[in-house]
Amino acid sequence: MFDFFAYTFGYVLNFIYNIINNYGFAIILFTIFVKLLLLPISIKQQRTMKKSAQMQEQVKALQFKYKNDPQKMNQEMMSLYKAENYSPFSGCLSAIAQIILLLSVFYLVRSPLTFMKQVPKETIDTYIQQMKEEGKIQNSAYPEIDIIREKGQEDEQVKINMEFLGLDLSQIPNQNMQDYRVYIIPVLYIISSVISMKITTAMQKQQNTKKKEAVIDVTEKKEGEEGEENKQVEKEEETPDISMQTNKTMSWLIPIMAISIAFVAPLGLALYWLVNNVLMIVERIALNKFLKDEE
Repeated sequence: MFDFFAYTFGYVLNFIYNIINNYGFAIILFTIFVKLLLLPISIKQQRTMKKSAQMQEQVKALQFKYKNDPQKMNQEMMSLYKAENYSPFSGCLSAIAQIILLLSVFYLVRSPLTFMKQVPKETIDTYIQQMKEEGKIQNSAYPEIDIIREKGQEDEQVKINMEFLGLDLSQIPNQNMQDYRVYIIPVLYIISSVISMKITTAMQKQQNTKKKEAVIDVTEKKEGEEGEENKQVEKEEETPDISMQTNKTMSWLIPIMAISIAFVAPLGLALYWLVNNVLMIVERIALNKFLKDEE
């Protein structure tokens, strides 16, 4: 499955590269293209988070009313979700899309000759065997990167211009630890990841505040009927929102995975993640403002 998406993205990246003849700028434009492609999913995800917060008063009321009849409570909640056109699992779509994208782009950047340049496998295997005999294969995990570096000047078929603002995007940080330049993009990526997670956490806190206000409101309405028992409603009946939990988990899991890979993968991959993070920060701020205005 990942090969299919890697080939598809490879066509797009190669099309852009053939126009500007620079791998770094091609990755930047490719990242913008993918972000625009996934924009509808991002908008739906943000709307789902906001709708979830808005529905908490109704959800808590049903949980309180049917706390002794779980089956009836589930039926009523499903009816509420249907009436509001809301799915608690909708956040999973975005999470799945992010994982597929993460791994597909990793495949693409790891093997650009296969997925981007569409070089025949026989040609790649011949170069790999030749370079092994010459002792020029530095890392068996990225042999195509070594081919580009060593044979790109001799064979136009395997040539990719990896120079980007004084950086060689074919370099791998853990193989060039004495060159400080290889840390620039990964470090910028880590900084952007921290900023992105802080923004996500702040937005989730806003949603949680709205949820708590809804719970308090429901509790106060019921106190006259049930007395002290209602003070336990928030603790007893509160259930985690699946969409929120999924989004929160993925907002931490994906950057952690990417950071761990960024230091053992070619700089081209780290550049993609860096640009993606910057665009994600802009997107979240813009969408948050847009959806507030829409409300």
